[in-house]
Amino acid sequence: MTPHDVIVLGLGGMGSAAAYQLASRGRRVLGLDAFERGHARGSSHGRTRIIRQAYYEAPEYVPLVQRAYQLWRELEVESGRGLLRITGGLNVGRPDGALVAGALTSARQHGLPYEYLEPTVVAERFPAFRLTDDLVAVHEPEAGILEPEACVGVHLDLAARHGADLRHGERARGWSVDGSGVRVDTDRGAYTAERLVIAAGPWASELLVDLQLPLAVQRVVNIHFEPIRPELFGPDRCPVHIWEIPEGQYYGIPALPEQGVKFGRHDAGEICNPHTIRRDVDAEEIEALRTVLDRYLPGAAGDVKWTLTCMYTNTPDRHFVIDRHPRHDQVVYACGFSGHGFKFASVVGETLADLATDGETRHPIAFLSAGRLDSSVVTIP
Repeated sequence: MTPHDVIVLGLGGMGSAAAYQLASRGRRVLGLDAFERGHARGSSHGRTRIIRQAYYEAPEYVPLVQRAYQLWRELEVESGRGLLRITGGLNVGRPDGALVAGALTSARQHGLPYEYLEPTVVAERFPAFRLTDDLVAVHEPEAGILEPEACVGVHLDLAARHGADLRHGERARGWSVDGSGVRVDTDRGAYTAERLVIAAGPWASELLVDLQLPLAVQRVVNIHFEPIRPELFGPDRCPVHIWEIPEGQYYGIPALPEQGVKFGRHDAGEICNPHTIRRDVDAEEIEALRTVLDRYLPGAAGDVKWTLTCMYTNTPDRHFVIDRHPRHDQVVYACGFSGHGFKFASVVGETLADLATDGETRHPIAFLSAGRLDSSVVTIP
């Protein structure tokens, strides 16, 4: 038995940030992850993630993402490494659609800078884009790109620098309450601590089985295309972009060196679990994404550079869950990030550290409590 102040289960985007935050506050941290460092089996890989503030999903997220921006910049200073690149962003959809209307609501409610652009203006300003006449765009100048592997790596490096004991390739078999603390059993041993933080991504249902959270894991496909007209798709001329169009909901990243244009679909994917996810990408999936790009960003979809898969862990309402265990105050957890969580990793780590050490946080997370969920809504595969 090795005593610690806090054990963190899962060292991806959220867990690595929590380990860093806790260790930087002087807590004795043990971090455990089932896989090797930098693995691509979860939800924190893929080279790029979009970060944005005009949050169409709900204006309640805006204070959290603004704090996330601050923490990412502070992390860059402490680590000496660039993590966040501002490119601007376009939210494209029908004027009365959830994406455009939601982005406008968040921007106006929180005083964020934005521009409302008609299709002809979009084509003039950003010549890579071809919007149909029924579409408009909300331009957000402060949107940009995070490097997820770098973000996780910096959090881990700085956590270790502050004294955290981080162990990769050690799978947690389960946990239990041990007096006023907790015990975690792994495939290598057992550990005790005063507090437990669970940030296990698609494995959350296995480690929080007693809560019966209505989480559904979705397979997601991304394709990196070599652009046919590269002069149009660099980040200086092509912002990050998200779409709500008749074909579905999509997102894209401008062409970065050696990466090409990245494109994926947000609202559809096979239901799976982290043990059964299909990792291959078939020709039909590639062509479906190519067809959308050919219509709205002609010249983006040349040869395929590579494909990748990852997982969303979705809640029924597609909002996160950040909470304390209802029966064990020494256990806090975060899960259900529903495909839009990585940008928040820095502030989620801070919030989890607050809850684990102080029992409360100044961040406005009441709307993310588990109490809003009905466990009968989704059957976990």
